[in-house]
Amino acid sequence: MEIIIKPKALEWYKEELNLREGDFVRFFPRYGGCSTVQEGFSLGIDKETPFDPKAQTTMNGVTFFIEDRDLWYFDGHNLVVDFNEQADEPMFCIQ
Repeated sequence: MEIIIKPKALEWYKEELNLREGDFVRFFPRYGGCSTVQEGFSLGIDKETPFDPKAQTTMNGVTFFIEDRDLWYFDGHNLVVDFNEQADEPMFCIQ
């Protein structure tokens, strides 16, 4: 499994979460919402230190990761985080 963060999405996260070099951002499943992978769940984010990361990528010193306990949500797919210009926010694509 790979995590791919597009440059515009990275800039949005850096600004909105006040991210600095050395920070970590976790992607995790949360109950409610909608998803193309797991019905009844959506993807959440949190700024926290990794415990048992199984997928991660680092861009401009910021590490984005998914914990082992959360891999079920992605069902073996990659996570691509792009930027939706119209909504002015990141959008998640599971590929």
